Amino acid sequence: MVERKRMTLPALMEKKAQGTQITWLTCYDYPTAHLQDEAGVDMILVGDSLGMTMLGYDSTLPVTMDDMIRHTAAVRRGAPNAWVVGDMPYMSYQPSVETAIRNAGRFMAETGCDAVKLEGGAEMADRVAGIARAGIPVIGHLGLTPQSATALGGFRLQGKSAAAAKRIVDDARLLEEAGAFAILLELVPDRVCGLITERAQGAIIMGLGSGPHAHGQLLIYHDAFGLYPKFTPRMAKVFADAGAVIREGLAGYVREVTERTFPAPANWFGIKDEEYDELVALVGR
Repeated sequence: MVERKRMTLPALMEKKAQGTQITWLTCYDYPTAHLQDEAGVDMILVGDSLGMTMLGYDSTLPVTMDDMIRHTAAVRRGAPNAWVVGDMPYMSYQPSVETAIRNAGRFMAETGCDAVKLEGGAEMADRVAGIARAGIPVIGHLGLTPQSATALGGFRLQGKSAAAAKRIVDDARLLEEAGAFAILLELVPDRVCGLITERAQGAIIMGLGSGPHAHGQLLIYHDAFGLYPKFTPRMAKVFADAGAVIREGLAGYVREVTERTFPAPANWFGIKDEEYDELVALVGR
C-alpha cells in the first residue's frame, strides 16, 4: 500500500478547486478510524451522533464535552493522516463566544484534531468568528441541525419553501463571512445546495442528504454499513452490510461454544506432561 500523506487544509482547498469530490465519514473509535484512514477517506467527523450510534441515546443532546474529547482523541490516534473534525456538543458553544472559544481550544489541545464543527446560522456567526480569530479552523452546519431538531419539527427536510431556503442561503453567506472554511448542508433540497455551492466565495460546501452539487459528501458511518439497529435514513446508502456479517458471526460463536466445538486445540495452550505432574505433586493431589 502506498504511504498516504497527511491531509491539510490547503490540500482540501486544492481538491475543491480541481473539482475533485471530498470524502467525509463519521467515526468514533480507534479501529474504525484506522480502517477509514487506510481507505483514503479525506475527512473524518467525530460527530455528536455518537450519542445515538455508540451510547444508545435517542438524540445527540446528552453528549458531553468529555464524551467528545475521549472519542476524538481515539479517532486521531487511529487516523493520523485524515483531516479530523471534532463536533461541538450541545451547550458547549451556545452560551457565549468565550465558551465556544474555550471548548474549541480544548478540542484542539486535548485531541489533536484539525478543526471543529458547530450548528446554527446567523445566531451563531459570532461564535464562528471568535473561534476563527483564535486560529482554529471551524465548520458551520445548516439545514437539519440535530441539536435543535425539536424546534425544527423533527428530523426532516429543511428549506422546502422559498422563504426557508433563502434563510439557509443567507446563513451560509454569513457563516462564510464570519470565517467558516467549510459548511455542512444537511437535508437541504438539492438545488438549494447547488445554489449555495455556486455562491460560495471560498468555503468548501459539504452535503449530507442534500444532493450531488456540493464539493463533497458526508455520511454517518453506522448508516453506511448497516450498524445502527433502529433505522436507516433515506439519505444513506448501505455500501456493505457489516451488521449482517457481525450478526452471523455472533450466532456462530454462540452455536460453537454451546456445542463445545470452540475452543479447538488450535485455540488454547498446553503445558508439558512433566511440568503438569510436578504441579500436581506441589498442590498435593
